[in-house]
Amino acid sequence: MNLSLHTSVHELIARYVCAACACVALLAVISISAYCIISGLPALLRIGVGNMVTNTIWAPTAHVPSFGILYVIAASLLAATCSVAIGLPLSILTSLFLTEIAPAPLSRIVSSAIELLAGIPSVIYGLLGMVYICPLLYSLEKVLFAGSTTHNFSGGSNMLACVCVLVVMILPTMVSVSVTALQAVSDNLRNASYALGATRLQTIFKIVLPAAKSGICTGIILAIGRALGEAMAISMVAGGVVQMPLPFDSVRLLTTQLVSEMGYAQGLHREALFAVGLVLYLFIIAINVLLAFMRRKKRVYAA
Repeated sequence: MNLSLHTSVHELIARYVCAACACVALLAVISISAYCIISGLPALLRIGVGNMVTNTIWAPTAHVPSFGILYVIAASLLAATCSVAIGLPLSILTSLFLTEIAPAPLSRIVSSAIELLAGIPSVIYGLLGMVYICPLLYSLEKVLFAGSTTHNFSGGSNMLACVCVLVVMILPTMVSVSVTALQAVSDNLRNASYALGATRLQTIFKIVLPAAKSGICTGIILAIGRALGEAMAISMVAGGVVQMPLPFDSVRLLTTQLVSEMGYAQGLHREALFAVGLVLYLFIIAINVLLAFMRRKKRVYAA
């Protein structure tokens, strides 16, 4: 009787602790959302949502200020899309190798190396991008545009450099989440596939991988959030020019827009930067909702 009462008290305490943690997390999300809306909405209404989102000129200190962020939005979405498109097959194949093919000792070594990548500060990635990736891209840029009279040379700090850095930065997240999802697939599915005569590769790509797609989608969501929200490393390799995001041109992303100007911005300029932050926040929320809806729709069809 005493043991039963003791267990019930522990379960009650654990329940309240878990509920409190959930409330704190919910309160944090609500607080962040409220702060972004309260800080950014006045500038959006004052400048005009259509004017700000469709205008291509960002000149906050001009005699007639202009706060267009169309190129900035396009650069952010393009960088995130390209980095995820490149990183997704790399992360899936790496995860399959670690969970289904590699011997246990090799898998542990590679997994430790990937976890180490996740712990490296973002400024280190930016520094490595400046030292190694940007000079290589600049050499390629000089070869490709040797006879051009209209191209503005970026010195290697361009869209391609952003994509390369982001691919390396999002790989650890995508690999770790995908490995967890693949390891959660029941061995009964593998054994049933082998019993029906399927080969190892057929079992991996037609049974195990589809069964883990929900967890892999979670990794994609986290990778997109990381790609859209990265600031320090990207500010070191992007070049910081508000223009059309072409591969060998310097660009400015939503995050680097905030980092580069928030320190000295005042008045409407500062409010406009908060509006940029609100736009970034809304993009991340919209992408998460869209992917969650797609996952739910697939589950309904599968049922």
